[in-house]
Amino acid sequence: MCPHCRAFITSTDRVCPYCHEKVGPRAIEQREPGAILGGFIPHARYTTIIILVINFGLFVATSVYGNSVGENRALIAFGAKFRLAIFTYHQWWRLVTAGFLHGGIAHIAMNSWVLFDLGAQVEEVYGTSRMIVFYFVSTVCGFFLSTLWNPGISVGSSAGIFGLIGAMIALGVRHRSALGDQIRGLYIRWAIYGLLFGLLPFFAIDNAAHVGGLVGGFCSAYIAGLPRISSGITEKLWRIVAGICVGITALCFLRMYLWFARQGVQ
Repeated sequence: MCPHCRAFITSTDRVCPYCHEKVGPRAIEQREPGAILGGFIPHARYTTIIILVINFGLFVATSVYGNSVGENRALIAFGAKFRLAIFTYHQWWRLVTAGFLHGGIAHIAMNSWVLFDLGAQVEEVYGTSRMIVFYFVSTVCGFFLSTLWNPGISVGSSAGIFGLIGAMIALGVRHRSALGDQIRGLYIRWAIYGLLFGLLPFFAIDNAAHVGGLVGGFCSAYIAGLPRISSGITEKLWRIVAGICVGITALCFLRMYLWFARQGVQ
C-alpha cells in the first residue's frame, strides 16, 4: 500500500503509479537489506540455507567416518549429545554441536524439508538476528533437557526446529488479533503433530529435545516481542546477541575438533 495515497501497488514499485510519489523500501528490506550472491540465494532463506549446508557437510563427514568405526562412534566423535561426556567430562559444547548432526539419510531429509520452509518463515517475520538467537537457544535447551531425560546418544536439528515452531506460537500470542489467533492455532497444531509423531514406537525420536526446544524457542521469542524495523537500539542489541550466539557455536565446533584431534582420530 502506498504510504502517500494508500492505493494498492506491487512490492516492486519504487514510484507509486497513482500519486507518482517515491515509495521507500519495505520493512523486511530495512531489517535485512541486500541480495545474496546476486539473488542466487533467496534472502528470506539465507540463514536457513547456511544451516542446511553445515548439516549436510557434517552428515557426509560422519557417514564417511562411520563406515570405518560405526555410526554411533562417529556421531560421538563429531559432537553428539551424550550424558556421560557432558556431565562427567564437562563437554558442554555437545549441547550445540549435536544440533547439526544427523543419524541417517531419512533423519536429515525430514528435518531439512521442515527447516527449509519453517526457517524461511521465521527469518522473514523476525529477521535474521532474532532467528539465529531463537535457533541457538532452543537447540541448547532441547539437548539439555534431553541430557537430563535420556543418557543415550541424541542428534538432530529438530530441537532447533521445534524452537522455531515455539517462536511462531509466541508471535501468535503476542499479536492480539484474528491473524494472531490463526498463527497461534496453526503452529500449536504443528507442535502437537510433531510430538505425537515422536511417540511412535518404531522411531527412535528424542521427544525431550523437542519439548526443550519448543519451550526455549517460545520463551526467547516471547521476550523478543513483535518484530521491529532495525533502526532502534533494541534491534542493534539483538544483532550483538546473534553475533555472540554464532561465536559460541564456532567455539563449540573448535572444542569438538580439538577433542577429536586429541583422540588421535584423523
